[in-house]
Amino acid sequence: MIRSLVPRSVGGQLLALLLLALLATQGLGLMLLTYERNRAVRAALGFEAASRAANVALLLEAAPPDLQGSILRAADSPLVQFSLGDVPAATHDGGGGGQLVAQTRSILGDGREIRADIHPLLAPPPELAEGMPEAMRPMHRAMMAARNDPLELVLSVRLAGGAWLNVRTLFHRPGVQWSRQALVPLGLMLAAVVLVALVTARRIVGPMRALARGAERLGRGLDAAPLALTGPAEVQEATRAFNLMQDRLTRFVAERTAMLAALSHDLRSPLTAMRLRVELLAEDDDSIRLKALVEEMQQMVESTLDFARAAAQVEAVQVVDLAALLADLVADAGAGRATLSAPESVMLALRPTAIRRALRNLIDNAIRYGGSAELALARQAGHAVITIADHGPGVPEAQLEAVFAPFMRLEESRSRDTGGVGLGLAIARSLVRAQGGDVTLANRSGGGLLATLRLPLGPA
Repeated sequence: MIRSLVPRSVGGQLLALLLLALLATQGLGLMLLTYERNRAVRAALGFEAASRAANVALLLEAAPPDLQGSILRAADSPLVQFSLGDVPAATHDGGGGGQLVAQTRSILGDGREIRADIHPLLAPPPELAEGMPEAMRPMHRAMMAARNDPLELVLSVRLAGGAWLNVRTLFHRPGVQWSRQALVPLGLMLAAVVLVALVTARRIVGPMRALARGAERLGRGLDAAPLALTGPAEVQEATRAFNLMQDRLTRFVAERTAMLAALSHDLRSPLTAMRLRVELLAEDDDSIRLKALVEEMQQMVESTLDFARAAAQVEAVQVVDLAALLADLVADAGAGRATLSAPESVMLALRPTAIRRALRNLIDNAIRYGGSAELALARQAGHAVITIADHGPGVPEAQLEAVFAPFMRLEESRSRDTGGVGLGLAIARSLVRAQGGDVTLANRSGGGLLATLRLPLGPA
């Protein structure tokens, strides 16, 4: 499921990785920023409460006893309550609020006993609301309704008379605040990442696609100029290696084909001389056998020359209707000898003469050894697939691939009376593979042989 969501192209994967990295770093930065902001806000609120507590303590000590109640009521607020008691409300001496104790003591300027306690609070203590003036209670409820994870600060300051000034205050963790101004930098960063990813992917993917098209043309035997060296250094190095490989393969095939053609051509002269001398001999059993051998050698040389010419021939690529081409071959085979099942049209860029010759060899084999040929054409997975079935004796499973070797003949299933020299299948496969396709053989379950020819439907 997750793998299906992963982009398949280099550009998509690069963009996805950059966006994931951006989201991860921005999320982590937001968490750290929120944490530091919470600490800063809490510290500011705590120091404000400590300052107010110290000032109120100084006022209470300087004011007459009958004004202390008024001072406490004036100091109260919806989130802070002041009270006097005989015992401290804070249970720890500086536990959880050491900095607040130090802040309060620095304002008071003496070494009196001060206690502070900070702890999380799921709900505000009832005494805070109960001791609050009636006019402040609605404001207190409204303020606490929007608070996130409130904390309670309890600060107890011992007064000069021995009483304790107890201060209770609530402060909250500020929520994440979003604004249009805050989203603008994130949007600009995302746009910059997408732009960089697209430009980088284009510089990488463009040359890689050109390299893939060049490999496709080379595999189909199409003439192509060397690829341009563009893109990053690594891609240029791969393109340079491909151009060198293409040049070496082209020269190797051309040299081997030329050598084979030259050898076969040079054999013609001595064979012609031998044939003339045999014709001058008196006709007896030896001369008849010798003449048959010379004719067989002559036929092998001619077939070898045909094979070499087929490999060396450079034919222009044309867009051909493969269904129409097969229909012509079936008509040439003669009535009742071949049948065709095909769509109305299958357009394909190929070398028509070469493919026609390869198909004719396969059809002739099916008719010669199976009595008839049943042709079918279909589109399968980006290929044009042609099957040629016969009802002959078939081929031993171990020899299905070996029969494509030049001059390979199977005595038990291919009579010498047919006149073949074992190059028909080799020529057919060579012609088809030169155009990026392939030919395979398989025995049919009901008897006979099935030849399958596959040609890519992609652009030439």
